[in-house]
Amino acid sequence: MSPLDPFLSEHQLLTRRFFLSVGAAGASLIAAWPRTARANELAPELAEAIGKLESFLTPLDKFRDVSRGKPLPHSLPPEKKTEVGLTRETWKLEVVSDTDKSVTRLKKPMKKEDGTALDFNGLMQIAETHAVRFAKVMTCLNIGCPLGTGIWEGVPLREIIWRTQPVENLRRVFYYGYHNDDPGQMFRSSLPIGRVFEDPYDLPPVILCYKLNGQFLSPERGGPVRVVVPEAYGFKSIKWLSHIVLTNLGFANDTYIDGNNDVDSPLKTWAATLSVPKEVAANQPIPVTGYAQVGISGLSKVQVWICPKGQEPENDPNFTTAKWTDATILAPPKVWGGDLPDGKIPAGTQGFEADGSPKTWPMRLSKIHWAALLPGQPAGEYTLRSRTVDEKGQAQPMPRPFRKSGHAAIEQVSLVVK
Repeated sequence: MSPLDPFLSEHQLLTRRFFLSVGAAGASLIAAWPRTARANELAPELAEAIGKLESFLTPLDKFRDVSRGKPLPHSLPPEKKTEVGLTRETWKLEVVSDTDKSVTRLKKPMKKEDGTALDFNGLMQIAETHAVRFAKVMTCLNIGCPLGTGIWEGVPLREIIWRTQPVENLRRVFYYGYHNDDPGQMFRSSLPIGRVFEDPYDLPPVILCYKLNGQFLSPERGGPVRVVVPEAYGFKSIKWLSHIVLTNLGFANDTYIDGNNDVDSPLKTWAATLSVPKEVAANQPIPVTGYAQVGISGLSKVQVWICPKGQEPENDPNFTTAKWTDATILAPPKVWGGDLPDGKIPAGTQGFEADGSPKTWPMRLSKIHWAALLPGQPAGEYTLRSRTVDEKGQAQPMPRPFRKSGHAAIEQVSLVVK
């Protein structure tokens, strides 16, 4: 069996006959993905690139890590993790009000000192009736490529807050995790209370997360418990959660403010390439594969454009007048990857039908793959660009292309035709 066969069985892929007809007709892009295509049926120009595409869900040991801490909390020895509450057996969560003059009033704060802090068993008891699951790509605000895509499971944060019985003066939720008991290392974030209590725009809830891809969170992924904010960048999804502070203050206190970042920016929709040949022969088809992050604005198209170097439109920095061509978005896979128990989407996962198929595609807040077979070009130097168009018909880099609101730039890659 070809090493490509396992991957090809997961996606709807092109047949060799279709590829050859595309080339003969001079068409520029893929238009159909038959489910049963195998390695020996694919055009050789694209088979290798497709074979390198990763699964939709990221295996747990393949997530990229940008954790903070000296030493990194997940690297502490077992006895230290036990001591500071980084195990499921010793984890405690305090939920208290702040000390501002207009203090938020809670009838039942959760504190370690009087034994009322929430422990892991208590969280699991709430999960018996309130657990939720959803797919989300985890992305750092200031890093171009996503860290990984997974199905995150947890209890809505609001279920915990309501149990403290807030009475008045509550506008925002501050929260932070364990960082070596060093105030200088504290990594904190915040949310308006309205986002915690309600789920606008059909978003999943903000959760106290304890599982990823059906398995309890490892310390590397922020376990035993972390926050996950579905529509936000990773800095909002604090790892090693230890404290929640309810406040009447009306401003954010996020650590990322210190870096001149937009701390309320939601996930953007944008595209990038995964495989582009550096050199190709003149007048030969050019195989390209890539991925797109599907942000809060959704995704309707991925588009590509190949241009002789130096011949870009004048006075058009966003290339709105360029001859963009639609690429093909791969259909949902049959096998989702990610080391899921039994290889199946967990029952009740938001956004999925009972049989494990997605209710909509492309799914918001996820990462999908795309591919294109570009027409051959004369010898010369070229620039290949990729972009997305969201559900409202807006193309990148709108809205907000600047980096402090999250990556959204039009990608460009150089290639040579000889």
